[in-house]
Amino acid sequence: MAPEQFDILVRSLVAHPTETEWLEFKLNQDDPEKIGENISALSNAAALHRKPTAYIVWGVEDAGHRIVGTSFSPRVQKIGNEELENWLVVHLAPRIDVRIQEGPIDGHHIVVFEIQPATNIPVRFKGVEFIRVGTYTKKLHDHPEKERALWKTFHEVPFENGIAADNVTSDEVLSLIKYPTYFRLLHLPLPDSRHGVLARLCQDRVINRRAADRFDVTNLGAILFAHKLSAFNRIARKATRVIIYSGQDRTKAVREQVGARGYAAGFERMIEYINNQIPQNELIGQALRTEVRMYPEIAIRELVANALIHQDFHITGAGPMIGWRSNVSVNSAWV
Repeated sequence: MAPEQFDILVRSLVAHPTETEWLEFKLNQDDPEKIGENISALSNAAALHRKPTAYIVWGVEDAGHRIVGTSFSPRVQKIGNEELENWLVVHLAPRIDVRIQEGPIDGHHIVVFEIQPATNIPVRFKGVEFIRVGTYTKKLHDHPEKERALWKTFHEVPFENGIAADNVTSDEVLSLIKYPTYFRLLHLPLPDSRHGVLARLCQDRVINRRAADRFDVTNLGAILFAHKLSAFNRIARKATRVIIYSGQDRTKAVREQVGARGYAAGFERMIEYINNQIPQNELIGQALRTEVRMYPEIAIRELVANALIHQDFHITGAGPMIGWRSNVSVNSAWV
């Protein structure tokens, strides 16, 4: 995060009159166990309150939210020989995106944890689910009314309405989203102004407008029209992999291609790439020889499209994989 963006983020959080169930301020608290419990609680609370991100901010006083700085250095702290960040991720289940931001504000060192909301099940830390009750972190099973409400939220909020990138500027939106492809695929004329582009993207929920020049990019917009999926931490691993194996098993890969773009933005190029790798047969006609691919293009298109559509989008650690391996006389494709 750029320094000016970090400054805007911290000041917007400090502007809240009190802590909330998805926002917590700390000074120098660096107990790993407490941090893990708070991440679980804040992630679940953010889902319950339908917030795109939860936050822990170090270096801000609870009373009055005065910026005073912190001695906490999360990238330096270790548990045994293991870095704090990796230790936390290992003990959180399901694994969620926790981004660490730090930098100076008014000459004081500030640390911010940006925490992804829970998606389809509550987030656990060391096997225990936590929740925020007011400004306190509690075990979720001790508050059945919140547990019921949380599970209800999971059923009400589909993946595509989730947030892949929050609080970004219009410039960032236009660099993150391959909007010319969006208009081309929908057979719409490209607006002659930035305002027209953003308005249409908002209309189809590719992005959501916050205020002034701030937007959220939805999971729908990112997974379909991302210029680079790797720019979205929460869905980066959903990129499609195409692997070609040599021999009868999957022990030796000849080549591998990872799709960089969103599914809609990169679909045509992906199909073209796969078709170009498929073996061809030579047919001899009355006058000419022609080369015919062993699999019809429409079959490849349907195979890939189904692999993309029928995946569990709530599993963040893996994306669709398409490949084939050679046998003695035939080729077998798999997804």
